[in-house]
Amino acid sequence: MVFILDIDNNPLMPTERHGHVRRLLRDGKACVVKRTPFTIKLNYQTTTYVQEVSLGIDAGTQHIGVSATTNSKELFSSEVVLRKDIVDLLSLRREQRRTRRNRLRYRKARFDNRKKKDGWLAPSVKNRVDAHLKVIRNVHRMLPIAKTTIEVAQFDTQLIKNPQIKGVDYQRGEQMGFWNVREYVLARDGHKCQYCHGKSKDPILNVHHLESRKTGGNAPNNLITLCETCHKDYHRGKFELKIKRGKSLRDAAVMNTMRWAVYEKARQEFENVHLTYGYITKHTRIQNGVVKTHAADARCISGNPAASPLPFYYLQKQIRRHNRQIHKANILKGGKKKANQSSYLVKGFRLFDKVKYNGIECFVYGRRASGSFDIRKMDGSKVHAGISFKKLKLLEVRKNFIITKEGIGAIPPTPKDMGILAQEL
Repeated sequence: MVFILDIDNNPLMPTERHGHVRRLLRDGKACVVKRTPFTIKLNYQTTTYVQEVSLGIDAGTQHIGVSATTNSKELFSSEVVLRKDIVDLLSLRREQRRTRRNRLRYRKARFDNRKKKDGWLAPSVKNRVDAHLKVIRNVHRMLPIAKTTIEVAQFDTQLIKNPQIKGVDYQRGEQMGFWNVREYVLARDGHKCQYCHGKSKDPILNVHHLESRKTGGNAPNNLITLCETCHKDYHRGKFELKIKRGKSLRDAAVMNTMRWAVYEKARQEFENVHLTYGYITKHTRIQNGVVKTHAADARCISGNPAASPLPFYYLQKQIRRHNRQIHKANILKGGKKKANQSSYLVKGFRLFDKVKYNGIECFVYGRRASGSFDIRKMDGSKVHAGISFKKLKLLEVRKNFIITKEGIGAIPPTPKDMGILAQEL
């Protein structure tokens, strides 16, 4: 499948006439603007007749399913893997800022100028919302999308925790009558250490995080009562707790927050945007005998579940394009800080650029100033831990998403005398 843009960068219907595409490239009537998915731009005026193309988006907190279809055929299929390091990076930044402020003079706390604007989203949630909009925007640049349908999910977190809940129990909650979470956890555990069960005879009780507060938060299912003796022994490494935290509802809470933000922002930017729900997608998938995947769900969401599916799909992975931390946190001997950044360009290559080595398409995962690179496949499997840049061929410069084509399907080769234009779709 080759995607086509007219001379004004407006999307036309894609084609599978690879021979015709080769002739256009050979005669200079078209140029390559993107390698994956393979996209060309026509250099002459042409008709703009297009069919009605529907786009289905299976929204999620970790994965996004994408499918663009007509009544009879699927034109584009993709699964997107989102970033999971936002919370850790924000926590690291907060710790470093707190350390830096402690080295300065005392400043009185101010809160009046810290108000959040209407519609404010947590940075980790905002990143996911922006990723969904970016994915939708990229498809609109390749195909003449007439209708966009987004599946959102609404989770009842209280019902997930307690299937028997009903009526006024929704308003009361499990912590009703307690001053704070700590008091609730102590009462829940019977004011007894959950490791030694009172054998240490230590009267002082602490509330311990099963997962770090940074990743697990202060949810009651992440807290457990330990006496001070056992608490200190645990952090000294004298024993391990076999107790695991309860089911995390982080993804459900994030989805409840971001679903309307994705829909409203998509509706402001694109025309003919609709909303659907998971139970409708499930019914459609079962009725048409479709195997459950993110891309298959997106095809059902598009409104054309019976459309002939593609024999391949595009796997996309969201990446971090730049690390703004100048120095590492650890201070070396002599009071020196080790640099945390390398040059933006090393021997003409960037981090996560797609390259070819011995006929294998892979990505730059690590660079050294000497020109020795760590190259890997998208899943992180190593191809070479220290290959010279001289043996690498640049295929694509990195964007917000790195992308590979999974499955069978031929891409017309680019003529040797024509390079890929640096035009971003």
